[in-house]
Amino acid sequence: MITLPNECYYAIFHNLQNDYKSLFSCALVNRQCCRIIIPILWSEPRHHFKNEKLIRVLFLTLNSEEQTLLIPFKINLPNHPKPLFEYTNYITSINYYFYDGIRNWLTYKKRELEKVVICSLIAMFLRTSNSLKYLYLDDEIFCNQLVFENLYENTTVTSIDLYHEYNINYGFKSKAIDALVKILCKNSTLTSLKLISILLGIKGMEILLEALYKNTVLRSLNLRFVVEVR
Repeated sequence: MITLPNECYYAIFHNLQNDYKSLFSCALVNRQCCRIIIPILWSEPRHHFKNEKLIRVLFLTLNSEEQTLLIPFKINLPNHPKPLFEYTNYITSINYYFYDGIRNWLTYKKRELEKVVICSLIAMFLRTSNSLKYLYLDDEIFCNQLVFENLYENTTVTSIDLYHEYNINYGFKSKAIDALVKILCKNSTLTSLKLISILLGIKGMEILLEALYKNTVLRSLNLRFVVEVR
């Protein structure tokens, strides 16, 4: 029997990347197939982020610093052994389905708790994933200290969609602008930026434009904001 190299198997299975059921069945064939398929299965969770079971698996990867954010809320984290694979290492994008998954997992809806859980998991993604390329964030999460620190040191993220929540206070908006400016001035790996409903004052606009002018890496900029005159 002719044995194919792993590259060939990867190319074959990659064509099934949107057929999760078939990929999962193939992963059960043998260890070789499993090692090749698991990274493909986890690369683009998309709507599977809405699955509560997946969210519980993600909690197993939190380190002590990320768990500390949750202590005041007395959340009972899963105490299962760590997964055989480092699943989060394969994830390439975090989209809005992830936020739906957090809301589905929470037994009761509390905005502050929801934000803290999201911040701890986003910080974990930035720490553990060597494949992460895209992030969908709101400005409150973006300016969380731990999230910002991990994002600032990150060398894989190339695209960010940053949106504004209308009930957020002006202090958070100001912090988000400051954080964004630091990222842009660093000339990091960020090549695509979309700002959605970000309310900027004249001063904030001037600061952002100056940072964009200095940046030499960004290739795509999509602005959907309202200038707020103060």
